[in-house]
Amino acid sequence: MQYPNYKKTIFFAVFLSVSFGLSLFYNAPYIFIVSPFLVAFFFAVFYTEQTFLSLAFLAPLSINIEDYTDQLGLYLPTEPILFGLFLLLVATQLRAPFLSKEIWTHPIIYTWVIILIWTFITTITSSNPIISAKFLLSKCWFVIPLLFFGTHFFQNEKNIPRFFWLLILGVSITILYTLINHAGYSFGEKESHWVMSPFFKDHTIYGAIVALTLPISIALLLLSKGKPLVQLLLFFISFIILLGLYFSYTRAAWLSVFFALLIAFIVHIKLKKQFVLAAAFLFLAYLTYNYDTIQLALSRNKQEHTTEDFGERLQSAGNVTTDASNLERINRWSCAVDMVKERPVFGYGPGTYSFEYARFQNPENLTIISTNFGNLGNAHSEYLSALSETGVPGLLFFLAFVIFVFYKAITLYYSTPIIEPKKRIFIMAIIVSLSTYFIHAFLNNFLDTDKASIPVFCLCAIIVSLDIKRNLSANPKVRI
Repeated sequence: MQYPNYKKTIFFAVFLSVSFGLSLFYNAPYIFIVSPFLVAFFFAVFYTEQTFLSLAFLAPLSINIEDYTDQLGLYLPTEPILFGLFLLLVATQLRAPFLSKEIWTHPIIYTWVIILIWTFITTITSSNPIISAKFLLSKCWFVIPLLFFGTHFFQNEKNIPRFFWLLILGVSITILYTLINHAGYSFGEKESHWVMSPFFKDHTIYGAIVALTLPISIALLLLSKGKPLVQLLLFFISFIILLGLYFSYTRAAWLSVFFALLIAFIVHIKLKKQFVLAAAFLFLAYLTYNYDTIQLALSRNKQEHTTEDFGERLQSAGNVTTDASNLERINRWSCAVDMVKERPVFGYGPGTYSFEYARFQNPENLTIISTNFGNLGNAHSEYLSALSETGVPGLLFFLAFVIFVFYKAITLYYSTPIIEPKKRIFIMAIIVSLSTYFIHAFLNNFLDTDKASIPVFCLCAIIVSLDIKRNLSANPKVRI
C-alpha cells in the first residue's frame, strides 16, 4: 500500500486552497465543484484500498447536491470517489496491467464488457445522444471500479467481512436517522415516503437497500458465536434493520425478502432444477394468460392506496384495480413495451426513458400520480428499462449477467466444503441479498444510483473473486 509523503500532501492542500480562493474571488462555482473530484482522486491514488472500502459505509450516507443546487445531479462523496477510482484503474491498467486473464474471461465480467459495448452502440443510435453519453459515462464509473477492481480487491478474503461490516453500519445510521425522524410523525404511512431524506430520495430505494442489507447482518450475527459483545451489537443492528424494513412501507421490499428466502431454501435443500424451471414456466404462463385482464383493470379505479396495516399493504401488492401505485407501474411498463415495439433492436438510447415515455401513455391508463413531464419518470423495472432503452439485445445481455451471477454463486455454494462454514454462510448471504435486489428490480430500477450500484456490484465482485480462487485451487498450474 502506498502512502503520500508530506510534500505531496502539502502541495495538494495548497492547490485546493488556491482553487477555493479562485472560486470565491471570480465567483466561479465550477472551480468549487471540481474540488471534490480532486480530493477523491488524491485518496484514490494514495489510499486506494481504504478508499474503495469506505464506499460501503458512505453509499447509504451520500447526499445528492441537486436537491440544494437545482443544477448538478451529483452524489457526494461517493461519485467523485468512484470517478477517481475509475480514472486510476484505467490509467494503471494501460501503464501496467494488473487485472488477470482469469478476471477478464470470467462470464460475469465479460458479460458486462459486452453490456458496456452495446450501451456505447445504442448511445450512437440514441434519440438523445447527449443524455445517453452522460448515462454511459456514469455507468462506466459505477461499474468498472466496483466490479473490475472489486474482483481484484476481494482476492484478499479478509476484505469481505470488512465490507459487510461497513455496509451494515452505514445503513444502520440512515435507518436510525429515519426512524427518529419518522417517530415525530407517529410512523405515518404518508410520511414514510420522505422521512429518509436527504440520504434517500424516497421509500422505495430505501426499502430496497434495507432489504439487501438484512441477510448480511444476519450472516455476521451467525458468525459471531463466542463473542458476546459483538453478538449483542449485531443483534441490535439486525433488529434496527428489521424495523427499518417494516416502517419503510415498501411492499416490493417486503415481497423481495420473502421470495429471496424461498430461493435460499430451494438452494439449500438442492431442489432439482427441473421442478424449479417447471414452476417458473407455470408462473410466467399464468402471467401471460392473464395479461389482458390486468390491462383491462387499469381503467377501473385510480385511487392511491395508503394504509399502515402490514397485511393490507401486502394484499395491495397484487391489487391492479384500486391501487394507484400498482396501476402507475403497469402504465410505465406498458409504455416501455410500446417503446420497444417502435425500436426493437437499439431502443431509444441509454437514460432516455424518462424523456420519451410520456407520449406513449394511453389516456385511459393515467392515474392520479401520472406525469407528462420528461424528467420525472422511470420504467419502474430494471429489465423493462434495459428493454426500452437498449432494445431486445440489451435486455438479453442484462439477463445473461443476472443468470451468470446466480449460477456462479449457487455453484460456489455447493462446491464449498462443509468444513468451511464461514465461507458458506457468506455466499448464502450474498445469494439472498442479490435475490432481494433482482426480485425488487422487476418493480423498480436503481442501478443508476450509488445507493444500489455500490452494494450490488461489490457483491457480484465477491462472487467473481471467490469463483476465480476456486478455479485456481482446482487447477494449481494456473496463476493470477
